[in-house]
Amino acid sequence: MAWDFETDPEFQAKLDWADTFVREEVEPLDLVWEHEQFAPLDGGRRKAVDPLKQQVRDQGLWATHLGPELGGQGYGQLKLALLNEILGRSSWAPVVFGCQAPDTGNAEIIAHYGTEEQKRRYLQPLLDGELFSTYSMTEPQAGADPSEFTTRAVRDGDHYVINGWKYFSSNASTASFLIVMAVTDPDLDTYHRMSMFLVPTDTPGIEIVRNVGLAGEPMNGGSHALIHYQDVRVPAEALLGGEGQAFAIAQTRLGGGRIHHAMRTIGLAQKALDMMCERALSRTTAGSRLSDKQFVQGYIAESYAQLTQFRLFVLNTAWKIDKYNDYKKVRKDIATAKIVMPTVLHDIAWRAMQVHGALGVTNEMPFFRMINGAAVMGLADGPTEVHKVTVAKQVLRDHRPSDDLWPTEWIPRKQAAAREKFAQFLELEVGNL
Repeated sequence: MAWDFETDPEFQAKLDWADTFVREEVEPLDLVWEHEQFAPLDGGRRKAVDPLKQQVRDQGLWATHLGPELGGQGYGQLKLALLNEILGRSSWAPVVFGCQAPDTGNAEIIAHYGTEEQKRRYLQPLLDGELFSTYSMTEPQAGADPSEFTTRAVRDGDHYVINGWKYFSSNASTASFLIVMAVTDPDLDTYHRMSMFLVPTDTPGIEIVRNVGLAGEPMNGGSHALIHYQDVRVPAEALLGGEGQAFAIAQTRLGGGRIHHAMRTIGLAQKALDMMCERALSRTTAGSRLSDKQFVQGYIAESYAQLTQFRLFVLNTAWKIDKYNDYKKVRKDIATAKIVMPTVLHDIAWRAMQVHGALGVTNEMPFFRMINGAAVMGLADGPTEVHKVTVAKQVLRDHRPSDDLWPTEWIPRKQAAAREKFAQFLELEVGNL
């Protein structure tokens, strides 16, 4: 019987190195070059970041989600989960370790579906960390519902012409290319009507109308683009995976992305819990430390319980992905992790903010950024409500309706059946009275 909650010593040593490295070398980047992790490296940033990337490579921890043929370690999801817990503490860490979203997912689908020429042109520079990419899927009028997408790609000889609008195309302003999902045959069903295209960002006809920021960011100063594609002409060779394959490619990409978000959220929530505990032990009010107050103790206990449950669930889900090597078989658990994730981060960050008092709500502490991030996680890769429907349907498949008016666990019927089962012994009891 195998039942193990330990990490093998060799990989634990790697995790210990990563933990120290991120804390001492990478987290300071968040303070010096905030929000610049997706800008192409130049000048001082390149001189600072390139040596850090090399240290990661020397440790064999660069792009570990990819197989050795692509320069990674081919780590399974369980190892990735343990590493991503550490990387989740820092905005720059995924870039330094070569596993930043959306580039990780984009690299995976190009590696899986791309032609040799596409891999040479797009994949290798992406893996080398020399450029960034954008996944341009959602639309202003449709959100993430593919059945409502209207952006069209029409075949014209040996080219396709793309027209339409895309919304929340993250990092488009600094990306070198976009992966664009567009309708190629509107007469087919949702699962077969769309295709994906690899499109350089300098292609004529691509207009970033505005860069939408998150709450608290300046107007037009964000990184989530509203893009107008107007007569964007790309060669037929830009097609990724073949016509009508977009939905299948998207599901392959999003399955891994959702669990990776959950992994990094664990690290961020742990950071909030650590800050809460430090504050509770450091601050004195009304004659005693905050850590002696029952309300604060409740906050800490609730946060620890919430985070521990979520962490074990995510690790178990990662283990299942490794075991079955099939995202579809773990779809229910991946969706469940997506449901729970925003609440865990929001609740722990909110409690930590409260324990810090007035300081907690200022921009001198990171709690509002975490809370805002929790809200984003409730929408990224599909709204939480959609995933709840998915989970409910999956759970219900393992159950059956009652055969008659009364529930299966209706006590009077079960009690009668139990009496019938032990009738001979009950008769003996009566006979001995």
